[in-house]
Amino acid sequence: MSPVTGRIAATFAALKAQQRKALIPFVTAGDPHPEATVELMQAMAEAGADVIELGVPFSDPMADGPVIQRAGERALKAGIGMTQVLDYVRAFRLGNSSTPVVLMGYANPVERYGMERFVADAKAAGVDGVLIVDYPPEECEAFAAALKGQGLDPIFLLAPTSSEERMARIGALASGYVYYVSLKGVTGAGHLDTAAVAEAVPRIRRHVNTPVGVGFGIRDGATARAVAEVSDAVVIGSRLVQLLEVQNRDNVAATGAQFIREIRAALDA
Repeated sequence: MSPVTGRIAATFAALKAQQRKALIPFVTAGDPHPEATVELMQAMAEAGADVIELGVPFSDPMADGPVIQRAGERALKAGIGMTQVLDYVRAFRLGNSSTPVVLMGYANPVERYGMERFVADAKAAGVDGVLIVDYPPEECEAFAAALKGQGLDPIFLLAPTSSEERMARIGALASGYVYYVSLKGVTGAGHLDTAAVAEAVPRIRRHVNTPVGVGFGIRDGATARAVAEVSDAVVIGSRLVQLLEVQNRDNVAATGAQFIREIRAALDA
């Protein structure tokens, strides 16, 4: 199947031409204040986010640590489901037609919504890629094909424990980028070993011809810069969500933008 060419591919191509690395923040849709989500997305894009990962809240997020679990719980309590998530993307697109948006979440909300309906509605809303944490590649061929059929990128996770066989399988299905989880365990956990990341990324590149993003354990400009030296993109979630969860409604967008500006400056230094 021919590779998808869309906003994500265009973004990475432009960054590569400038010899810069992608900054990909993750936030949970609807958290910490539902009415601030679109404003936060816009502020992060203006501050230097290259792709925005928007988390779809789910009641049993087994790959997420306590910070992102709490964010999902707050969003669910506020009534945020797939319909509202797609509404946020649609609203974001009214003011931003260039920054890619990736929906990140779990299979259950997609299956409840209806897979075909989800793919069509995500495309119509202006989504660019989809990362379903608990869809292993061997069970995901039909879904990946449906996404690609609408010009959406199926994005996959790779971990330190991923076998060569799994990397090859993901290499055959993935487009947009792959997301290397740099730590064993849940999001927001542990200490980042940049030497181990530097060893893992070349192994991944042997099997995968999309850009490689690295996340989990990146908390500040220094860790972001170290990871960017060996990867194509830096993904930051837990630290950002942690900063946002204590903000009142009026400070959310400004806090998110300030954090992105700091990381962007470190990456570009």
